[in-house]
Amino acid sequence: MAEQTPSQMTHAEDHYGAEHLPDAPLFDASHVTVRYGQQTALDDLSFTLNVGERVAVVGPNGAGKSTLFKLIVGEIRPDNGSANLYGSNPAEHLCVAYVPQRQSVDWSFPVTVQDVVMMGRTARIGLFRWAKKQDRDFVYQSLERVNATHLIDKQIGELSGGQQQRVFIARALAQEAELLLLDEPLAGLDLPSQEQVFEVLESVTASGITAIVATHDLNMAARRFDQVLLLNGRLIALGKPADVLTADNLVLAYGGHLHTQDGVLIADTCCDH
Repeated sequence: MAEQTPSQMTHAEDHYGAEHLPDAPLFDASHVTVRYGQQTALDDLSFTLNVGERVAVVGPNGAGKSTLFKLIVGEIRPDNGSANLYGSNPAEHLCVAYVPQRQSVDWSFPVTVQDVVMMGRTARIGLFRWAKKQDRDFVYQSLERVNATHLIDKQIGELSGGQQQRVFIARALAQEAELLLLDEPLAGLDLPSQEQVFEVLESVTASGITAIVATHDLNMAARRFDQVLLLNGRLIALGKPADVLTADNLVLAYGGHLHTQDGVLIADTCCDH
């Protein structure tokens, strides 16, 4: 049988990892509590996320955004309640890709852009096995989707911050991820680079991929996302930005660490824990 190209494949035809249960939401949390020792990181969270949306997760430092991401990717399980991805344990799924904060990555590691994106194929290829033509095609087409094919042979450390973020999104696409978790993807980027990253996110979500983005930028959350999840240890609100980012909700989440400057919302998170 002739080998399929990436453009000929669909998730339904070539699904891998845990089965996606029919009619199950993307992610469902029911009365979830997560504790680290005596400290409660998430308290009695109940909410549902659906496929194909851009969701901003906002809240002060220490609000539980990182813990929520670990819950969604299956790195941790609730101490109480239940959390399911497509109807089953998130840890059983291979369709989730995590894009970390740029400052947490060792950019001096000597790998090319092609190497980084090929890492997204590891679950498909298997450890210590050679990539096939199909895998190389996935890498190239993933770079095409983020407008970065011209970077394919460059060292990852040579790239600008915006280029690095686009390459990490390409790695997730090469993984054939159906859910992207991005932790502060625009931090430290200039406005043109931010716009390029958003163009990529809009393109991938238009194809049915869901993007969940942790951010401190409330104005960006209001302008550029379908849904906003406002968190401070517990769920304050989830819904359309105009319904979530109200004065009452923001006071509940940020207390006195929120003010406006020239009509722009600014969250002062320097003193949060």
